[in-house]
Amino acid sequence: MRGIIAAVLVLVMVFFSAAFLKAAEMVSAPREGAEFPGIAIPSPISEGHREYLGLRKGTTFMISQVKADIVIVEVLSMYCPFCQAEAPRVNELYRLIEGDPDLRGKIKIIGVAAGNTSMERDIFRDKYQIPFPLISDGDFILHKALGEVRTPYFIGVRVKGGEARVIYSRLGAFDDPASFLEMILEKAGEVGP
Repeated sequence: MRGIIAAVLVLVMVFFSAAFLKAAEMVSAPREGAEFPGIAIPSPISEGHREYLGLRKGTTFMISQVKADIVIVEVLSMYCPFCQAEAPRVNELYRLIEGDPDLRGKIKIIGVAAGNTSMERDIFRDKYQIPFPLISDGDFILHKALGEVRTPYFIGVRVKGGEARVIYSRLGAFDDPASFLEMILEKAGEVGP
């Protein structure tokens, strides 16, 4: 009987040790002050979206290659009701940036559609009239590299000298696009030449 109990205890310890090691391997959400994960992101198919990001033709890009001082990354899902509710505010944020001659070209927005196929991404983009690039992440590759965050999740990245440093990393929607933009600018410091 003691042998059976000992064997069960060993199996339980092995199971929990494996689960602990698996949890320790998980990537956490990008931390403010840390470098943005060096992940290859699929390039937008649309030439207009590649131009918006300042990318040459290619299959992938790194955040540090985006021609901007700040890149705002929204991790979303077409099935997330909070992402659906947030879409008009993120579109307004885009319009605020693009409508300001001092910010246009210096701040870019990218959406990562976690778990969404290209077709699902296109449905979301068309339904909510998303003007900025949405990257399909049907296999959760980017989502996993970003710590498997819940949605919507916003990451502000300061791009400078080939480096991409996280200046903002939070779960949840924002109420006022103008206040969100002001906060991102404050965290980024001086933008532009």
